[in-house]
Amino acid sequence: MSLASSGWSSSLSTSNRPPELSPGLRASLQRIAGEGRLFTDPADCWPYGYDNSRRHALPGAVVFAADENQIAELIGLCKGSGIALTARGRGTGTTGATVPEPGGIVLSFERMDQILRIAPADRLAIVQPGVLNAQLQEAVKAAGFFWPPDPTSAATCTIGGNLAYNSAGPRAVKYGTPRDNTLGLRAVTGNGEPLRTGVMTTKGVVGYDLTRLIIGSEGTLALITEATLKLTPLPEAKHTLRATYADIHSAAAAVSALMAQPVTPCALEFMDAPAIATVRRFAGLDLPKGAGALLMIEVDGSGACIREAVSAVAAAAQCDGLIELLRAESPTEVAALWKTRKALSPALRNIAPKKINEDVVVPVSRMGEFIEGLERLSVETGIRVVNFGHAGNGNIHVNLLIDPDDAGEVARASDCLEAVFSLVLHLEGTVSGEHGIGLEKRDFVDRELDPTALGLMWDIKRCFDPAGILNPGKALGIEAREGSSRHSLGPLSAGGPPPYSGGPA
Repeated sequence: MSLASSGWSSSLSTSNRPPELSPGLRASLQRIAGEGRLFTDPADCWPYGYDNSRRHALPGAVVFAADENQIAELIGLCKGSGIALTARGRGTGTTGATVPEPGGIVLSFERMDQILRIAPADRLAIVQPGVLNAQLQEAVKAAGFFWPPDPTSAATCTIGGNLAYNSAGPRAVKYGTPRDNTLGLRAVTGNGEPLRTGVMTTKGVVGYDLTRLIIGSEGTLALITEATLKLTPLPEAKHTLRATYADIHSAAAAVSALMAQPVTPCALEFMDAPAIATVRRFAGLDLPKGAGALLMIEVDGSGACIREAVSAVAAAAQCDGLIELLRAESPTEVAALWKTRKALSPALRNIAPKKINEDVVVPVSRMGEFIEGLERLSVETGIRVVNFGHAGNGNIHVNLLIDPDDAGEVARASDCLEAVFSLVLHLEGTVSGEHGIGLEKRDFVDRELDPTALGLMWDIKRCFDPAGILNPGKALGIEAREGSSRHSLGPLSAGGPPPYSGGPA
């Protein structure tokens, strides 16, 4: 399909500039978008071409989502014209999943931000995708509930984005991810067909589970227009502990012990020795000498049972190599214990503002082996590696501290990162736990998924999106099979940042 036949003007002012909208296509977009809901000026479209991966591509137009009918009509236009359509929340993702194809169309959900219903008796809330995570939490808190997924970007990330990535956070260790906390969806497929998935109840087995399939698909199968979320009652009490260990193996043994006893922590975060050293240097925090690893542990539950639960968790944390175990007894003490962990990300940004941040997952029992392997890779490549993350899930945020203006260091970091992913897969882990695939990790998908599984996934993609217009090139990468229906509008802008430039933690 030629650009001219797809509705794009073929005249370009520079080789790097995406094709311009034809007058006919511009008129169709304006009619579909509605008054005040279409940007076509490059200056207006520019901010909608990036996410926290710091990749960027200039879209040809930005449409602001209004309702399901408008979205279905827009998808129909894009399908008929072969134009890539990328859905976007607030751009907080770190893998380039919301970076559009140059000249493609971005559908922004930021104005589709209504909480439609809160039903405490049924423990559910129905929301539009543009609702901020923190906005939802505040609204349901008044009714005595919360929605468990809690990314660190909760103040700015949208529910639609959380669902697109299946993004969670520290509470996932006890309460699960968005897939575990969503009852159903309304969405529009790549055919422009609205559908409803799931149920309004906490049990239901009719048909295939399309809800969980669409969640985490990065907008490549269907665009979510409404979500029915499962709410959880707020716990009566929460207590915080901080444990420091002589080395990562002691901390990993403690994590295994903590996850093997009946009381599941609501947060179990860790920092390795380089992370602790970074915090010491830049934040001047008071940590015991010889600390080679640190665990932050939170326990929540019934007020009548919380002290017994904390005691059980504290006993499980008493592994060989424990240096210090502190319990917070007041809000001030809780803040003091979390200060160490919260000081880490600012310190890392101070050292390497363009660091690579990858999230990977390994079995909890192999976390010590993984961190030890990362230490070896750091020595072999000369790349400084700092690790922290959600220890209870084995979800590790691997940070490569580099100077992107140093070509030699960027090349060594690329080799190091590839070795990191190889190590993860060798340890029976996965290359992403919550950040998704996007553009950053698409070249590694076929290393984790076997050919039969990947082939079935591409078949599913074609069923949902036969023209290949929904966020092409993301989640599964580029289809290797000949005869793919996907129509690409071109590579990422040549003037963009280097490939490995993961966003902040």
